[in-house]
Amino acid sequence: MPIDAVARLDREELRALLAETIDTEVSEVGDDTDFVRTLGVDSLMALEVVVVLERTYAIKFTEDEMRSVRTLNSAHDEVLRKLRERS
Repeated sequence: MPIDAVARLDREELRALLAETIDTEVSEVGDDTDFVRTLGVDSLMALEVVVVLERTYAIKFTEDEMRSVRTLNSAHDEVLRKLRERS
């Protein structure tokens, strides 16, 4: 994987991006905090999260992958996997 892809995926920046997108405090976005169950993210907001990730990191998610992005850890893992695939 190219170094620039690794450099673009900072966990704390991702946490801040997710918090901003779902309109919550960064401190509320724990590594395993479920966006839907814990933070009350609805389906439209979940879609917005995926769109923001796609635009920010220049990647595309399948429908199944979209459903798997429910926590910071899962978002990080999916984005990292997509960046590796792209390289």
